[in-house]
Amino acid sequence: MEQEEKLKTAGIAMGSDFKLQTLGGGEKTTKTVEDIEKVKAIVNDWNAMPKKAADRTIEQYGPPNEATQSRLIWYNNGPWKRTIVYRDEIPHDFPEPHTDCIENYINYPVPPEMFSELAKFDGSLIVERTRGEVSSRCDMEAANIAALNLMNDIVTGKLSAEEARDKNSEAISAFMMNRPAPYAEKLQFEVSKEAKYDTDVVTAADEMAEQGVKKIKDTADTNNNSQDTNYH
Repeated sequence: MEQEEKLKTAGIAMGSDFKLQTLGGGEKTTKTVEDIEKVKAIVNDWNAMPKKAADRTIEQYGPPNEATQSRLIWYNNGPWKRTIVYRDEIPHDFPEPHTDCIENYINYPVPPEMFSELAKFDGSLIVERTRGEVSSRCDMEAANIAALNLMNDIVTGKLSAEEARDKNSEAISAFMMNRPAPYAEKLQFEVSKEAKYDTDVVTAADEMAEQGVKKIKDTADTNNNSQDTNYH
């Protein structure tokens, strides 16, 4: 890629960043839902666990907003920002042997200094710093609810990673034995519906940043001149 093209790309990227931070609208969720017969045909070829996770989620939230051969996606379903059920499973033995195939997302900005502690707690807890999101991936929604509740306890200093692992095992065991398990039944903290990005700080060389800004201006001027010509 030539330098001119690289700077043009950088200019477009800076313009997009400014637009999103000023106007928002980073994630354009799909509002329509997929035809249920199409979804059933897709899921019919899946293995038993992801098929069961898909059937449970459809029963609870209705047909997904998007469906491909490898995943079903729901947006803003129940307490979730996004739910994905995957065809492809990931083996996981904590707190008991299972396969990860359903992932539930929430808006939740985690301080970077807490990342290591959360990783010690559960390898299927995924923290996205820039997006300001946390998700949990497991075999059922209840297990994800428990993991996210314990994530919040770790971040807020109520529990250590080891204590959270013990409490997670207790919550899942109680849930599976049909005993009261509030941590696996409902999120125990308020979740924001608004995304809060962690955009970090600019560290690129000033010269490159200046050239990128110039490219934004040049592109805008070109577009304006083109519109004026078309108008006349």
